[in-house]
Order: sequence, then structure tokens, then C-alpha cells
Amino acid sequence: MESTLSKYRKYLATTNKISFKSYSDLHNWSINNLSDFWESIVKFFKIKFDKNPTLIYEFDKNFIDSKWFLNSKISYSNNIFKNSNSNYPAIKYQDENEIYSEISWNSLIGKTLEFQKILKKYDVKLGDRVVGYCSNTPETVAAFLAVNSLGAIWSSCSPDFGYDSVFDRFNQIKPKFLFYHGKYNYGGKKFLLENKVNKLKRSIRSINKILDLNTKSTFYEKCDDLKIECKSIDFNHPIWILFSSGTTGKPKAITHRTGGIILEHYKALAIHQNVSKNDNYFWFSTTGWMMWNYALSSMLMGGTLCIYNGSPVFPDNGALWRFSKKAKINHFGHGAGFYQNLFNDIPKEIKSMNFSEIKTIGSTGSPLFKETNIQLNKAFPNAHVISLSGGTDVCSAFIGGNLDMEVIPGEIQCKMLGAAVEVWDDKGNRLKDKAGELVLTKPLISMPVYFWNDLNKEKYNKSYFSKYDFIWNHGDWVTETKKGGIIVHGRSDSTLNRLGVRIGTSEIYSAIKDLKNIQDSLIIHVDNTENKLILFLKSKQELDLKEIKSVIRSKCSPRHIPDLILKSDNIPYTISGKKVEVPIKKILLGQNADDVVSKDSLRNPESIKWFVNYYKNFFKTSD
Repeated sequence: MESTLSKYRKYLATTNKISFKSYSDLHNWSINNLSDFWESIVKFFKIKFDKNPTLIYEFDKNFIDSKWFLNSKISYSNNIFKNSNSNYPAIKYQDENEIYSEISWNSLIGKTLEFQKILKKYDVKLGDRVVGYCSNTPETVAAFLAVNSLGAIWSSCSPDFGYDSVFDRFNQIKPKFLFYHGKYNYGGKKFLLENKVNKLKRSIRSINKILDLNTKSTFYEKCDDLKIECKSIDFNHPIWILFSSGTTGKPKAITHRTGGIILEHYKALAIHQNVSKNDNYFWFSTTGWMMWNYALSSMLMGGTLCIYNGSPVFPDNGALWRFSKKAKINHFGHGAGFYQNLFNDIPKEIKSMNFSEIKTIGSTGSPLFKETNIQLNKAFPNAHVISLSGGTDVCSAFIGGNLDMEVIPGEIQCKMLGAAVEVWDDKGNRLKDKAGELVLTKPLISMPVYFWNDLNKEKYNKSYFSKYDFIWNHGDWVTETKKGGIIVHGRSDSTLNRLGVRIGTSEIYSAIKDLKNIQDSLIIHVDNTENKLILFLKSKQELDLKEIKSVIRSKCSPRHIPDLILKSDNIPYTISGKKVEVPIKKILLGQNADDVVSKDSLRNPESIKWFVNYYKNFFKTSD
């Protein structure tokens, strides 16, 4: 079957009179002719604009000041609902209790209209913030679409986030309305959110109304085809606010432009992952991870969004694969950690199933190990294994899949179109076949329009442009191979990729800071084959592991709970008072201490010796 990428190349040859000998030539054209490239994406996919732009793109060395599709108007939800089709469902849904349902496009529109009416009643309008403390369900999707249809701005946290984590996020953006699930199931257990939600409403005074989505979970099939009116908004108007993981402080409120997300997701999902009309698309996620937002856009292509709500390993490792078979999923996605554990204790019934309907296996969140990739190729011989690397900052990927290229296990296939990706050393020299920093030398259309409440763009510039002048530094440590593939070694900063979900060290530090007998702490994610999250604690007393885990679970989430909790002699700090996370991670990955940290820069250089000894005597031999 011909790929969408191949069709796009033929389109360019016919319409733009341009042909390319290789994908590399196509990529170079896309980044050197950004106006022509993004205009071709609009025309190729017939993206619906309500007002055409007066200017496609104007570069500014300060990336944030570059202009995109100036004076144009567009609607995300309009571009979704234009795909309404009575022959295929809009959503296929299952929870961990194996309750399965299919939601028609007409039913989805009906539920969206119901929420739209409620939001209007409480005066939600253009630019207002509406938040969700929600499970991943069809009604959550309808709630988002209702918010978007009014030109309001969406943000969400999954229910496993503790109160403090949710407050630190939502309080920044002063929402007017809050959707939530008062109760939910996860891993066979029932959880209640009412107390946390009521506390949020009392603490965040901007919230006028809360609505429990458990009371609105029924979807009705209407006899007549329903129509929905969606507000057309400026191309650069915010669509949603995603939050950073909070590694060094409060999570940053990353605000994305509506039009940029639409065009980027058409390109990423259709061209690089080959999602087509009527395909069944699934990417396991919670509502607190950007992949939830990303997966929604499969509906832009006219695909059916497949949702699983609950633990991916309850009652066993076969849960998602049984859902996949029932829903006839064509594109299956998850965090890399899921696949690394996939072949352990997989039920016999799953091994005997035929998954020939799966076209692509998607992976992101952390590097997909070479060995795991090989195993996936054997288990799914008809599927193309696609690794993505990008993140919350762009709600997409910089590097990803290519259905017309060979998959080399351990490598991500290519730089994605429109993304001016290079690999640099610390001095700004371009690297090939050598590890360095992943950078963007030109703006990407889905980069944040700004950070919420970021006066003078200080946080924005510090986050992306503090290492190189006028060059986006993403914080990924990668190697570009001679053939153009990308090997991702992990984050060059201290952000943790935990089971496919980005989390931050500051949240764990905050959770345990008031525990008795804990003098200090250091959290390290060692993303090798063991993929361990280790919490080192300085304490004069024996550690109460049960209490520590309970506190982290309640204040953060189950994903924040470390694999190992150990006593250490001391915690290393820089002279300026910052915990030394990245060098310790590199030591635990087997690098020489003298090569990764200057002891002259440390307030307590003697503290490094303990971690070196721990690696030599215990950690190294435990693999």
C-alpha cells in the first residue's frame, strides 16, 4: 500500500513541479523553504481555514517573534467534525473492567453540544481557561471539544496527580471551569477525587463551576444528524496549555497555538506515521501527558480514536492487546518502557493471536532499546516500528518515522519535515556520528506561542535559548548517524522519563521534604536496560520505605514511586547550591567521575566518592 509520504512527494512533483532523489533532499527543501512547505501541507490535506492568511511565515532570529499564517482564522474542532461519518465510529473505548463501547460521530457531536451549552451557561468564552482533572474517557474528549468550540483554552491533569501537583499547575492559569471524574478505577482499585476537587475549588477562586463527568457519561444516539457551531479563532490563539514536568521548580505553563498544532499534527500523524481516513488509532496515555493531545488529532485525519482507561497491565500484560484485537487497532502506541517489559509474563492467549491489522507500532517517552526493537519486529512482522522523540514543548516530535525507509533497530529513522534538526557540541559545532545536543536552527510551527504569565519571555528564553544564542536547545543527548538516523541516548538534563511519561524531580523532592528523619535526597533515573528510578536519601535513621512510597503516591502519582530507595552518606551540591543530578546519572551509567563532573565546582566534592563506590560494588553487578 502506498504511503502518505509517497503520495505527498507525488503531489509536490505535480503541483509544485519539484521532485526529490531522496528523503534527505525533501527534508532539506522543507526547512529551507518553510513558507512553501507549510502552504503545501495546507493544500495537500485540504485543511479548512475560515480566513486565509496574508503572510505564511516570516523568520525572526528570536524564534518566538517569528510570524505564522498572519491574520488567518481556523478552528481545531471544525477540522475534526468535518470528518463526521455515519459508517465509522468516532471513538472506540474500553476500561480496565473490559466494558467496551463505540461512540458514533453523531453521538460525539451530541455530547459536545451538551457540554457547550453548560459552558455557555457559565459564561465561558474566547480565551477563558477550562481545566480537566479527568480520566481518559469519551466524555473527556467531548468536554475538550466543547471548550475548543468556544475558543476557550484547555488544560488537564490525570486523576493520579496529587493535590499539590494539580494546584501548582491550575493555579497559574486561573481557570473559570473545572471538569473532573469524582471516582475512577486503576489497577483494580477504586479512587475518589471529591475531596481534592472541593479543595481546589476553595483554593483557586477563579473556578466558578465544577462538573463531575461521571454524571455525564451516557452517550445518546440522535435520530437526526446534528450540527455544531465552532468559533473560528486566530491561527496563533492558544489551543491548550501543557505543563512541563517541574524539574527545577513549578511546572512551566507551555501554551500552544491552535493553527500550529493543526498543521504539525497533520504532518506528523499522516506523513510520518501514515494515519489515514477510517484507521483505528491508539496511543496509551493519561490526560496529563501530551500524547493524549497528540492522539486526539488522529481524528483530524478522519481516523477513529481508540481509548483505554485504566492500568495497561491489569489484570495482566495482555490487557491492551485484547483491546487492540477487539477494536481492530491499526496504529498502536505506548511509552518505550511498556515494550521493554512486554515479553515478560505475556499471557499465552496473546502469543497465539494474529495482529496483522496493526500497521504501525509507535514508541516514545524514552529511547527504545535496540533489543526491544528487534523483538517487536519479530512479534509484529507486518507492522512498521516507529519511534518518536520530541515532547511537551512542541506537542509533537522532531525526529520520527518514515514508512518508505528501513527501520534500523536502536535508531529513529529520520528528522521530521519542517524541523531543522542538528546535533551540536557545547561550542556550537555541528556533529555527525558523535553524541551531542539536539538543537533546532529554525522555528517549528508547533513551538510554544509563549509560556503563560511569562513576563518578558524570561522563562521561555531560559528554557530553550540559554545554551546557544538564537538556537533552540532541547536537552536531548543524541547521535546523528552517517545515514541520517538518530540515536537517542536520553535527556541531557535531569528530566525523568518514567514508563513513557515525563515527570520532574522537584515534585518528588517536594513530596518528601517534610518527612521526619530525612535530611536530604537525590533522585536519579538510570535509563539503561534496567531503566531504574533511584531515590538516594541522607538519614541518620533507618528508612521507613512504606511511608516514603505512600507519601510520594498521594502527593504525586504512582509513577513517581522509585524502583530503589537507598541511604547514601551525603548528597552532592554545586557551589551555587544545586543538586548534582546529571553527573551522578552518568556515573551510574558507567562513565568516569572525573570526566562528568569537576570537583572544583562542588560544595562537597567528597560526596561523589560514595556514588562511585556504589556503582562499582553494587549497582554494576546487579544488572
